[in-house]
Amino acid sequence: MQNKKLKIGIVVGEVSGDTLGVKLMRSFREQGIDVEFEGIGGPQMIAEGFQSYYPMDVLSVMGIVEVLKDIKQLFAVRDGLLERWQREPVDIFIGIDAPDFNLRVSKKIKQLQLPIKTVQYVSPSVWAWRQGRVHGIKANIDLVLCLFPFEKAFFQRWQVPAAFVGHPLASELPLDNSIQAAKEELGLDPQVQHIALLPGSRRGEIERLGPLVLDAAQILMQKYPAYEFLIPAINDARKQQIEALLAQYPQEVRAKIQLLENQGKESKVGRQVMNAANIVALASGTATLEAMLLHRPMVTFYKLNWLSYHVIKFLIKIPYYSLPNIIAGKKVIQELIQHDATAEKLSQEIEKLMHVEAAQIQVMQHITMHKQLLDRNSEDPVQAVLALLPNTAQPANRA
Repeated sequence: MQNKKLKIGIVVGEVSGDTLGVKLMRSFREQGIDVEFEGIGGPQMIAEGFQSYYPMDVLSVMGIVEVLKDIKQLFAVRDGLLERWQREPVDIFIGIDAPDFNLRVSKKIKQLQLPIKTVQYVSPSVWAWRQGRVHGIKANIDLVLCLFPFEKAFFQRWQVPAAFVGHPLASELPLDNSIQAAKEELGLDPQVQHIALLPGSRRGEIERLGPLVLDAAQILMQKYPAYEFLIPAINDARKQQIEALLAQYPQEVRAKIQLLENQGKESKVGRQVMNAANIVALASGTATLEAMLLHRPMVTFYKLNWLSYHVIKFLIKIPYYSLPNIIAGKKVIQELIQHDATAEKLSQEIEKLMHVEAAQIQVMQHITMHKQLLDRNSEDPVQAVLALLPNTAQPANRA
């Protein structure tokens, strides 16, 4: 058996990583592993007993130019973690998503020759863009935990240790998902048609994309006054930011938009809002997978700083940006990226999904992909991680 308590360092940078992190923490404990967790965590992880040395929001930066503005702070956070782990090393470092930050932490761990195994949970999109990163991953990461089977196949071609652990939401979310029950959970009128607007969970995303979704909503209100709109806010800071944007719109627009703030320890208001909506319009990212697994008709969009966009566009190797389209290998949902992300085009795409046939076709495709993710045999992430420590006893997996 273990002679000492296992120490695991985890770093997350956004809500989806916080959700994966808390599930991983619980899984370790459910399997009888005596373990402490520290690093950078979100509210769900902290509520579970995680020791967070920096706020998760410090890593919530997207885009090349945007990151450069905060580069000194990001380096200071990285160096602060490493100094702590030089004095008191953790046994394993698990970077959950946030690859630009976490891969650098793993690289420094290897350069400093610290006795720490390195894991990246959620594969960086090297199969999609900046494929040269795979060499750094091979050199600095002891194990990649992949959410999708095609990711493991990619890493196997490069001789990078990888385990397909599946996406926990695929099994957590039901195939039979009632929208009426979801509306009632939020206290919404089940007879009203709702459109969810999700401009993102980061400050910079709401700055860029908040006006886009609000302008699109204003256009739709004039044509379809019976529809109502829902916007989630993951915390009070984001709520205040959205409220400041809403204040710039006429009262008749604000009256049709309901802002819902996250309640309780789990950051699930985004999921609740998408689940209760008849149509979802959301920023491209991991939330598109969640909307797919909720089986809601959706359109996705994104805008970056113009320089960031042109650099990224040059490096991208696949035709799609959103996970549902990448998983399907074809366009299942509409993507409005950069110059196409206008209020007029977004309102037009939402309007298309108001037609029952178009919405049903998309929903059936979502259900098909949901079943495909459930059909795959996946590994237990806890056991995959523990296998990196050959001298550590691994309690039997409890059903």
